[in-house]
Amino acid sequence: MSVGLLRGIAIPVKGLAWIGRQGTRAIAALVVLGLAVPPLGDALRPFVTEAIFALLCISFMRVDVAQVRANLRRPAVVLAATAWTALAVPVLAGLACFAARLDVRAPDLLLALMLQAVASPMMASPALAALMGLDATLVLMTLVTSTALIPFTAPLFAYVFVGSSMTLSPLALGLKLSAILGGSLLVAAIIRKLVGAEAIHRQKQPIDGANILILYVFVAAVMGNVVSSVIAQPLLMIALAALAFAVFLVLLVVTTLMFRKIGPDRALALGLMVSQRNMGLMVAATDGALPGVTWLYFALSQFPIYLAPQLLAPVARKVVAGRARSVDDEEGAVSSAGR
Repeated sequence: MSVGLLRGIAIPVKGLAWIGRQGTRAIAALVVLGLAVPPLGDALRPFVTEAIFALLCISFMRVDVAQVRANLRRPAVVLAATAWTALAVPVLAGLACFAARLDVRAPDLLLALMLQAVASPMMASPALAALMGLDATLVLMTLVTSTALIPFTAPLFAYVFVGSSMTLSPLALGLKLSAILGGSLLVAAIIRKLVGAEAIHRQKQPIDGANILILYVFVAAVMGNVVSSVIAQPLLMIALAALAFAVFLVLLVVTTLMFRKIGPDRALALGLMVSQRNMGLMVAATDGALPGVTWLYFALSQFPIYLAPQLLAPVARKVVAGRARSVDDEEGAVSSAGR
């Protein structure tokens, strides 16, 4: 391979590594860029399904098999967290929507909220937890188990709570989700076999950078009409934004409180994971055939999802520091008792 070709490859790899090093700042910047260049969002919208597939491939490719096996030996917390995010959250969301009579008052908003509720956590959740210093292993395990259930739970809850509001039948939704998840898992397994886990680990920063760039395709696509919609319908957009932040905070706080006994850092990691639903997967599964209000809600839901790691970073640092002090105190007490 010529020196010129090697240099040509090295330059973009360094660029991707630089983007990957920006961490939560780069993720927050996606929101700003998505708003700033609406025409680019329109151009990228046809490629949302491919982008989500690529993101899933990257996430599955980076799964630590040893961590998965280790956590399977102590499955109680993982099973409880999986039941909460994959079963309880959709049921409670559906009951709340029907109590508010959204099926009559705002069926498009009902569709948006239910697709959000039935979605699995974002594939980037473990990486975001790790960037904040939280327990990424527990998040990873719950992500894997809950994602495996999605082809079965999502169609079921969609049929029960949404019904005819979806253009895609529950069976077709389940088959599409199975194809996307199964296909991305197969591609990831082939890449891991050809490249090797060690090489993937060594190239962490360039892969992070590629992940962020691909994620921009989804963010730009769903945010392409936000600015024009704010100008045309300011009250609706304010209400949808307030609802998106409220849903995010409720899921975050309730989950963290529910699992507080396993430790504040692990509980916060689960809270962050449950509040970050993979709506991109649902957009891909429905081929983007969603009503206008549903699209707008999805777009506005990206704000709390991508800004949260930056906004919650100080809280996470305090929680992790408190946990470290607690461990040190326990070790000190044991050491004193031993004397």
